[in-house]
Amino acid sequence: MNDKVIEQEIQVKGLNAPRIRPADIELNIESEWYINAATGVVPNDVQPPVPADHPLRLLTFCVLVLRNGFTVSGESACASPQNFDAEIGKRIARENAVAKVWSLMGYELRSKLAGGEA
Repeated sequence: MNDKVIEQEIQVKGLNAPRIRPADIELNIESEWYINAATGVVPNDVQPPVPADHPLRLLTFCVLVLRNGFTVSGESACASPQNFDAEIGKRIARENAVAKVWSLMGYELRSKLAGGEA
């Protein structure tokens, strides 16, 4: 079940207390960046360039920069090299990063509610 489906169910049930909505999450993301672990490695004297068949090529990171400048990351690792797809890896990494944003924004809202704000 994805965030939009859950939000629709909340609306149908008339649950209208202060909450974070999927649109709030997206509005809080200023930019997003993707890194493949293999291309993110900087070769040096000890660490040569990453070979074409190296497992680092199956690891994708997404870094979300939030409006306040805080960064959140998510990752996606593919178990079978034959199944690796860069676009799918990016989507999964982003979903994992967004899940962290939910927690942060939920904490912020709860703090405001506890202090009588919101």
